[in-house]
Amino acid sequence: MAEHNELGKLGEALAVEYLQKKEYTILETNWIFQKAEIDIIAQKDGILAIVEVKTRSSTDFGLPQDFVKPKKIQLLVKAVNEYILQNDLDVTTRFDIIAIHKKAKTFEIEHLEDAFFHF
Repeated sequence: MAEHNELGKLGEALAVEYLQKKEYTILETNWIFQKAEIDIIAQKDGILAIVEVKTRSSTDFGLPQDFVKPKKIQLLVKAVNEYILQNDLDVTTRFDIIAIHKKAKTFEIEHLEDAFFHF
């Protein structure tokens, strides 16, 4: 597996652990619909959090959250709509980003709630 793929998987595992510590219930990880993959679907206090995880080995070329592009947002919205329909959910939905970057020998985690809107 390429090094960037390993870093991405590590980032997703760190994000799941972070959310669980914040008392989120993890409903799905790496949920796929057509061309879209939702990294984490979590729930807390009746809110469905759709979480995109971005992990970088440095911030030299920008913050991790800067790499969530409009096309990715469009795909996420389509996938979330399908997830809600398939599971017959009636919930408030929020799009979050968990940005992770390596700092020395540790990782810094930033949770951006309501990071983007779907309209």
